[in-house]
Amino acid sequence: MSNSEVTFEAGGWYDPDETTFGDRVAGAREQAGLTQKMLAKRLGIKLTTLRGWEDDLSEPRANKLQMLSGVLNVSLRWLLSGEGDGPDAPSEDTPLSTDMADILLELRQLKTTMNQQAERVGQLEKRLRTALKDTN
Repeated sequence: MSNSEVTFEAGGWYDPDETTFGDRVAGAREQAGLTQKMLAKRLGIKLTTLRGWEDDLSEPRANKLQMLSGVLNVSLRWLLSGEGDGPDAPSEDTPLSTDMADILLELRQLKTTMNQQAERVGQLEKRLRTALKDTN
């Protein structure tokens, strides 16, 4: 392997500890060869709804979750937890350039930071609601 290539570690992409529900939906959708628009149409939902799921802003109701599992050919358990029958992870020997590996790493770090910030926003909103109730 040259210095300009690194090996993609397949365990990290679908690892239950490193991926979210949205990551798994997006990954399985891509593995199925579907665009967001195609999947939304097959599920009978709005494109914005699917984007919300993939961006971890919302989650589907039980009936849509079951349909999603079927359309993507993955287990319900895998969609929810990352454990069980999911799509095949990329091959361990898929070479990525150093630039691509750096971008993937930075994206993962940014996503972690964004999730932490979103959680903090939720905590502040809760405190504000409590404070507003106390003043009334």
